Amino acid sequence: MYKIALVEDEKELQELVKKYLIKEGYEVESFTTGEEAIEHAGDDFHLWLLDIMLPGVISGYDLIKKIRELDPRKPVIFTSARDQDIDRVMGLELGSDDYVPKPYSIRELVLRVKNLLLRSYSQETTAKKNVEDFNGYQIDFDKRIVTENGKNINLTSKEYDLLLFLLKNKSKAFSRDQILDSVWGSNYFGSDRVVDDLMRRLRQKMPNLSVETIYGFGYRLTL
Repeated sequence: MYKIALVEDEKELQELVKKYLIKEGYEVESFTTGEEAIEHAGDDFHLWLLDIMLPGVISGYDLIKKIRELDPRKPVIFTSARDQDIDRVMGLELGSDDYVPKPYSIRELVLRVKNLLLRSYSQETTAKKNVEDFNGYQIDFDKRIVTENGKNINLTSKEYDLLLFLLKNKSKAFSRDQILDSVWGSNYFGSDRVVDDLMRRLRQKMPNLSVETIYGFGYRLTL
């Protein structure tokens, strides 16, 4: 059973979201403030669902920094009622895997949670190989770990999903919309700018990856 940490200060919304998640078969632990939640940042949750604006000193931004410090690959979804572009970009910069603006459909939110959990924890394998060497990087598909010269490269769950998509489709060119559908899922509603943001972060962490930009179209992983 997947265990979800829900951080939401609006009590009625918190209870409603929790009810829907439990109905889907998830175990849910809820927090109202960042101060409460940060004490559990290292707990064995499978996914964090974070509101950015929280009462008190500790915000959702502070929480994701702590979560990423303890586990760079932990799936995180941000929600916010503030300026969508600013929060979306900030969330991506800090390593969130998805962003849902308020007000939102709870059924859509639950669907995004479900899709992210499936992508994050499904067993990824290649034919007769669980580990692949590519351009000096070692990719362990079972453990979802990437290393270079024995040193771990801390990829977020979404960065790893993008890397996996590129590795499965070497030398093939894909538009931003195609990447968006494959990495975020067909139920994602938002700008394709998130593809560029995620690709930039992946390139920064893996500069030898040889991802070619096809201007006006998309990207291709070259051999």
